[in-house]
Amino acid sequence: MKRFVLAGLLVWLPLAVTIWVLHTVFGLVDGLFGWLVATSQAVLPVAAFEPLQSLRRIPGIGLLVMGVLLLLTGVFATNIVGQWWLRQGSRVLHRIPIVKSIYSSVKQVSDTLFSSSGQAFREAVLVQYPRAGSWTIAFVTGRPGGEVQQHLNGDFVSVYVPTTPNPTSGFFLMMPRSEVTHLSMSVDEALKYVISMGVVAPPVSPVSLVPPAPPTAAVPRN
Repeated sequence: MKRFVLAGLLVWLPLAVTIWVLHTVFGLVDGLFGWLVATSQAVLPVAAFEPLQSLRRIPGIGLLVMGVLLLLTGVFATNIVGQWWLRQGSRVLHRIPIVKSIYSSVKQVSDTLFSSSGQAFREAVLVQYPRAGSWTIAFVTGRPGGEVQQHLNGDFVSVYVPTTPNPTSGFFLMMPRSEVTHLSMSVDEALKYVISMGVVAPPVSPVSLVPPAPPTAAVPRN
C-alpha cells in the first residue's frame, strides 16, 4: 500500500506543482490586465470601454495582451526615437525624490541581469560555504567594484549563493578567484540541482571527465 501511494505521489506532485505555478503566473498577469482595464475606465469613453470589459472575461487574455505589450515595447525601445523618449522619461524619474532611489536601483539590477552582454548569472561555480570543507553551488555575478575593490587585495569575484529549495533568497559573497571552482554544468542544471536539494544531479560533461594534461618537463638547451 505504501509503495502504491508513493508511486501515485510521484506522478501527481510534479503535475500539481506545475499547474500551481502556471495558475499563479496567469492570475498575476490577468490581475494586472484587469487593473489596466479598470484604470482605463476613467480615461476612455464608455463606448470604447465596453469592448475591453468583454475581453477581460476571456481566460488567458491578460497573458496574451502583456506578451504583445512587451513585444511592442521592445520594438519601440530598440529604435532611435524610442531610445530618445526612454532617456527623457528616465531623466524625469531620476528627479523625483524617493522614486529615483527605487527606480535607479531596480534598473541597474535588471540591466545587469538581463543584458545580453552582461556576465551576471552566466556561470555556475563551486565554493566553500559556510565554512572550509563544506561545498555549495554559487553563481558568478561579476567583480567587486567601487570602494569595496580598493579594500580587497588580489583577484576577487562576486558570487551569489542561493538557498534551497527557494533559490530567490541567498547570500552575496566576494571570494578570491583562486578559491572558486568553475563548473561545466549550465546555470539551468545548477538551479535544478539546488532546488532539488541535490536529488536531481546534472549529467557529467565529457569535458570534466578528461584529466588535465601533466606538465611537460623543460628540455635543457645545449
